Amino acid sequence: MARRDVVVMGASAGGVEALRTLLGDLPPDFPAAVLVVLHMPPSAHSALPSILERVCALPVAAAEHGAPLRPGTVTVGVPDHHLMLAGDHLVLSHGPRENGHRPAVDVLFRSAARAAGPRVVAVVLSGALDDGTAGMVAVRARGGVGVAQDPEDAIYGSMPTQALVVGGADHSVPVAKMATLLTELVTEEVDMAGAPEPSELMAVETALADLDADALNRSERPGTPSGFGCPSCHGSLFTISEGGMERYRCRVGHAWSPEALAAEQSEALEGALWMALRGLEERAALSLRMGERAARRGHAHSAESFRQRHDEAQEAALLIRALLQRGYRDADAPSTEVGEA
Repeated sequence: MARRDVVVMGASAGGVEALRTLLGDLPPDFPAAVLVVLHMPPSAHSALPSILERVCALPVAAAEHGAPLRPGTVTVGVPDHHLMLAGDHLVLSHGPRENGHRPAVDVLFRSAARAAGPRVVAVVLSGALDDGTAGMVAVRARGGVGVAQDPEDAIYGSMPTQALVVGGADHSVPVAKMATLLTELVTEEVDMAGAPEPSELMAVETALADLDADALNRSERPGTPSGFGCPSCHGSLFTISEGGMERYRCRVGHAWSPEALAAEQSEALEGALWMALRGLEERAALSLRMGERAARRGHAHSAESFRQRHDEAQEAALLIRALLQRGYRDADAPSTEVGEA
């Protein structure tokens, strides 16, 4: 028998406030190791460890590659690296982004599920879209417990909602009550011998996130061809069905949930529309200039042809401007660059 001694937490927009409340409420003798991932921009220095250290009775530190898993401590993921658990030590990986993020919540949850099975408690806090849902499925598949912040209590309720509705989280409570729940959960004993074994899918996806050469060189990829392209590398995406949800992964390992893929496609479409608008405006300006030059030289037919080309480009540009004014980006997907210095 063993105890639930690994608590993994994931958050995005609005997550700093939730983490401050939750970790500030944990008792100084909290026996489990706490691993935290917050979505953050890749190039910035993270101020999250110092922010949490001010309110938390447990020691708080940024993750270090190869560091042992220490009970009674809080370890925070660092920018531009996935935080993973392998056996009883931490791994920092520069592997492919998942849902457009590195660090990603799903990577942490999935690796913890594979390494510690039913010893894991997964916690999804405030955030947009649905990172953490696939990881919640993995944790529960190995006998771990899932906890989601009450969506009504979260600043952004999308991540907790998806963790509940799709990921099947076992508990949903306001963040103010979460420390009490976690303190109860980490006293529970679990039967490691009776835990479900990690699936082949879990093993492959964890290896891909860690840039494992054997996983990258596999001739086959999990899932079936989806017909969609990866927004990150433009390779083919494969559909993966797990725990009642569908998601997508490409050959090199970029992974997308349905909501994250839709949001990324919207952003790519907006970028393409802006590029098209720029091209049309330049075409109109050049046609106007060439038409004026032709008119000065007395080439009436050429001047008329360039004028028509100018008018057509302007008309198309007006249509694209109207599309851009309507907006293709998801208004409910705010920036998640929080907790940064």
